[in-house]
Amino acid sequence: MINSSGSAQPIVHLLDDDDDLRHALAQGLELEGLPVSVHERAESVLSRLGQEAYAVVVTDIRMPGIDGLEVLKSALAIDPTLPVILITGHGDVQMAVDAMRAGAYDFIEKPFQVSRLYTVIERALEKRRLVLENRTLRSELEGRDEFALRLIGRTPEITKLREQIVMLADTDVDILITGETGSGKEVVARALHDFGGRVKGNFVAINCAAMPADIIEAELFGHEAGAFTGAQKQRIGKLEHANGGTIFLDEIESMPLDLQAKLLRAIETRTVERLGSNKPIALDIRFLAATKTDLGDAGKRGDFRSDLYYRLNVVTLSIPPLRERREDIPLLFFHLAREARARFRREIPHLPPSLEMQLMAHNWPGNVRELRNYADRFVLGMWTGFPNEGDGPDDGSEIHGALADRLQRMEKAIILAELTRNDGALKPTYEALQISRKGLYDKMKRLGIEYDEQTD
Repeated sequence: MINSSGSAQPIVHLLDDDDDLRHALAQGLELEGLPVSVHERAESVLSRLGQEAYAVVVTDIRMPGIDGLEVLKSALAIDPTLPVILITGHGDVQMAVDAMRAGAYDFIEKPFQVSRLYTVIERALEKRRLVLENRTLRSELEGRDEFALRLIGRTPEITKLREQIVMLADTDVDILITGETGSGKEVVARALHDFGGRVKGNFVAINCAAMPADIIEAELFGHEAGAFTGAQKQRIGKLEHANGGTIFLDEIESMPLDLQAKLLRAIETRTVERLGSNKPIALDIRFLAATKTDLGDAGKRGDFRSDLYYRLNVVTLSIPPLRERREDIPLLFFHLAREARARFRREIPHLPPSLEMQLMAHNWPGNVRELRNYADRFVLGMWTGFPNEGDGPDDGSEIHGALADRLQRMEKAIILAELTRNDGALKPTYEALQISRKGLYDKMKRLGIEYDEQTD
């Protein structure tokens, strides 16, 4: 895991005035693969600590000058989450227990095996990694443009979609949004509303498929008291409620044909008449409609009014499915995991490269909605892999491209995701990927990944 300071390797600061013990412990920990910095005096340790230090402090309690308890106090003043492990003699146990209450991570009573110290340090480093990761993620969220967080991705397809939304948000043109189930059609609609001139008005979303046919007309247009049995009082319809704002008609292909004609008139005249009334009410609204089907084909079959289709289809925004922008999947998964962490108050487990490969290989028939579910399970510790993964994509289709092409796309996505985590810095990226700097640079050149020298 890379911390926000750009250092890929943790460091163990070992402080003890006993030369023999200090060197013996350092040698034992280094044999276990831990980088160790040995210190005889407390001042040299404290000068190395900071808010972003990926470090653990191991200190003896009884030392001349500044003792271990003072080191603990000073270290926690620098960063209250910094793990400090105390080495104690038999007579210092109660003192160590009190120190833990004051914020020490753990204590180990002499004599002890190096393996025991190693186990405690490993746990402390993992905790420190999570703390630094959370800080980095919070910083990323605070520093990112709010609009960029609506549509995560770096592929040309999603970049183009963002540019189109920015270009259209301040216009009043009606828009048809197309995309598969779960691809984010309402996210696009809300972005058009929130970043446009109608943001102060209401955003009214209607799922045409979820609303019973016998009530959808009253819901859309409203009604006067006594307009029909059970209409005991006047009701403002969704179109009128959206006045000054935006109406979003999701799954519009499910709207009954007779109601499509009335909707067409409302769009063309920008007026609405409540059921039971002959008085037209002027509308100042923007119509956004979404569909997962080809409305042109539906019109030819007679399932959808062609005139309504042409009226809505002034501008069409198409959302690419996840399988067509696989390079965005690890980055998007990481973003959704951050959202899940905030909802569930759980830390994000380490995302191993093998998992990223699984994410890239999956076909995602449910698109972002399905990806979000898996991100939730991952953060909750309920990840069990993909069902029937060895049998191919869930929808029975083939993932396009030869094996070499698929692996290349996965490789590019993993590198991009790691670069994003490290704000474009190469050193923590190639260290996390466990390749050389030249190896990373060559891969980036081969894969067409742009690199700004100033970021390294």
